Amino acid sequence: MSVVLGIETSCDETGAGLVSDGVLLGDALASSADEHARFGGVVPEVAARAHVSALVPMVRQAVDRAGIRLKDIDAVAVTAGPGLSTAVQVGLAAAKAYATALDVPLYGVHHLAGHAAVDVLDHGPLPERCVALIVSGGHTSLLALRDLARDPVVHLGDTVDDAAGEAFDKVARLLGLAYPGGPAISQAALDGDPAAIAFPRPMTGPRDAPFGFSFSGLKTGVARHVEAATGPIAVADVAASFQQAVVDVLVTKALRACRAEGADTLLMVGGVAANRALRAGMQEACTAAGITLRVPPIRLCTDNGAMIAALGDLLVRADVKPTGLASAVEPGAVLTGALIPPR
Repeated sequence: MSVVLGIETSCDETGAGLVSDGVLLGDALASSADEHARFGGVVPEVAARAHVSALVPMVRQAVDRAGIRLKDIDAVAVTAGPGLSTAVQVGLAAAKAYATALDVPLYGVHHLAGHAAVDVLDHGPLPERCVALIVSGGHTSLLALRDLARDPVVHLGDTVDDAAGEAFDKVARLLGLAYPGGPAISQAALDGDPAAIAFPRPMTGPRDAPFGFSFSGLKTGVARHVEAATGPIAVADVAASFQQAVVDVLVTKALRACRAEGADTLLMVGGVAANRALRAGMQEACTAAGITLRVPPIRLCTDNGAMIAALGDLLVRADVKPTGLASAVEPGAVLTGALIPPR
């Protein structure tokens, strides 16, 4: 059995993980979110400097927690894109150094494929056919998946503007809530009425793209509601109503995709998949529709090194050719498969 080191630095989390034969041996994660909070969003150069400081300590922590030595590592997988260019470059440079020093193969992988792969660590191999909903700060996509290591990934639909997580951040800012917006909105919504305000459910009409997403109009709807207020804003009601609108759109589109693809399994991954209202709403809808819902544990929904190690482990076990030291940063890489081919 091979031990795969995974390195993730696409945004503001510095992650390292070690996986062998579908088992997570150990992982470690550092976040620079607090350093970005005063800016209301991630600052690329701040994130990159934080990765430089945290990466080696995170690898050491992961190795220690796994109870192994660096020389026991048989392959290295690293996010080569998409992500912040300077942030991804830090991880890729470190991964090349580890692979060279240990004389092991290097896999430059797609960040979003890692999000899909991480579920394997808790729920075992993916079925031969399933639909994946990837919902995060930068991406909202519906995908048709088969063998994640070998087969192409088919995009059923993507967001045409703001991703769901981005909308959470922007709405939180409108309401004066903390960054990152996802947890802040979720917390505020606990005391609110999700039916208090009739916000739009974008792109759910009969003439809209059946699997496409758009959250910019929903964000604008919240902004107009806030601007029109003549007294104190009922923050909890706004948060709950906005959150419910997002949940309704994601549930509607995901189940529609499962029916169209004849898939009886829905995989929901990404940072927004940690949202408890979304998890509950999707589970209720999937149960009613006879669809199996697979969602990773909350701590593995956000960016982490375990997901990249999990994807690397799938590639190693499938005997897929590594990308090697020719791997390059691809900040805007489109998800077509697990690997990002060298230029």
